[in-house]
Amino acid sequence: MNTKLFTATAVAALLSLTACASNPTGAQIGTATGAVIGGVAGSALGGGTLGTVGGAAIGGVIGHELGENSDQKKGR
Repeated sequence: MNTKLFTATAVAALLSLTACASNPTGAQIGTATGAVIGGVAGSALGGGTLGTVGGAAIGGVIGHELGENSDQKKGR
């Protein structure tokens, strides 16, 4: 079950990044990466759907903020 969820999350993240018409920003990359890592961590630590979704949401927000900070430093 966890392997299927991880695979589905990874595929969704990759599809969302490849759907961009231009190069993705650091915020976009950070959001996708953070969501995947957070989802995996939430599943491992909290177990179940709530842990996975919660981890993905928190990871996505943290990843977005880190990526946005990186974009601002690069002048994007």
